[in-house]
Amino acid sequence: MPRPYASGVVPASADEVWEVVREFDGLPAWLAAIESSELTAGSEGTVGAVRRLTLGDGGVVTEKLITLDDADRSYTYTFIDENPFGCRRYVSTVRVAPVTDTGQAFVEWWSEFDAEGADEEMLTDLFANGVYGAGIAALQERFGK
Repeated sequence: MPRPYASGVVPASADEVWEVVREFDGLPAWLAAIESSELTAGSEGTVGAVRRLTLGDGGVVTEKLITLDDADRSYTYTFIDENPFGCRRYVSTVRVAPVTDTGQAFVEWWSEFDAEGADEEMLTDLFANGVYGAGIAALQERFGK
């Protein structure tokens, strides 16, 4: 099972970065690949909330928040319904931790998914670099790197 992963240091405190990342419906504010987001079930910051993301290319992904841990500064979500990536199962976690010697934030983002074997390498690269890595780079830029 593939496990795409990206991480990076963001020049802000973990609390400052978590305040931005935590907003489940807030991806369009900092991730350029997301055109829009709409909560279609539940409410912001509650487990069970469902967001409908419209991608820059017009694709649509519907995701459900399955865990939210403010103490750990992390949340996990899963695709529900059809997705433009052809994943049968997708579970992803984003986490923000303090870098104690500098006061900065360490952001890591990863997933596990099931897809056709022929698509796994391409999807692993897309998720690790095109989504998670790009998102972390956007946070670095937002906070002044």
